[in-house]
Amino acid sequence: MTRLLSSATLLFLLTASTSFGADGWGSVTGKILWKGDVPEPELLHAKGAPVKDPADCSAMDSYKQDLFVDKDTKGIANVFIYLRKAPKDVHPDAEEFEPEVVFDQKYCTFIPHTLLVRAGQSVEVLNSDAAAHNTHTFPLRNKGENLAIPGNTVKGKGTLFKTKSAESLPIEVKCDFHSWMNAYWLILDHPYAAITQTDGSFEIKNLPEGTHKFRVWHERVGYLERSLTVKIKDGETTELKPLEYTIEAKD
Repeated sequence: MTRLLSSATLLFLLTASTSFGADGWGSVTGKILWKGDVPEPELLHAKGAPVKDPADCSAMDSYKQDLFVDKDTKGIANVFIYLRKAPKDVHPDAEEFEPEVVFDQKYCTFIPHTLLVRAGQSVEVLNSDAAAHNTHTFPLRNKGENLAIPGNTVKGKGTLFKTKSAESLPIEVKCDFHSWMNAYWLILDHPYAAITQTDGSFEIKNLPEGTHKFRVWHERVGYLERSLTVKIKDGETTELKPLEYTIEAKD
């Protein structure tokens, strides 16, 4: 009797541990596309231009970073899609995350231009240029930092920027030594976010079943959508119709 009871108890515990709290889990995929004729990339510095630290900053032609549109697919890269607040349930596969993510700079350009960060995660800032840079953050809730990053700083020797709180919007990151350099970090206390790829595609996995409202944000204009409604069904991937925009430059 005791042995049967123990088996039943074990079965209950195993069942409970795999229920994860939510009724079910699903994913969403989609694309953010340019509406109309694809704009040409805008030249920032021509190779050899007389700018600060030319050995790094004008070693090759460089282009403005605030808009990436793929000519073949019309995909808009670097668009953030995210839940404003953490849902009640988070899938166990996404509860754990790496303690650090890497943020670099090469040819006086931040790499990557857009970055997802979990609250509590550190950003290790490297510098693949010989010239020194500084990383200046402009958060709303976290502590702002402004630290110099020496040239030729490799992984494991970088400067750590520690995060604590989730941000409601992507925060801007700048280099004051080279005024054209900027990037954006989105710091969240949950995993339900994505950044569009070169072809404009994105995927967010393991969302709890139900209706969710996503924000869609691009650095040129801010919100493309404040409340994109998506219904998630257990075991299914919701494929959204392509979302098309023309994004004008800020004045």
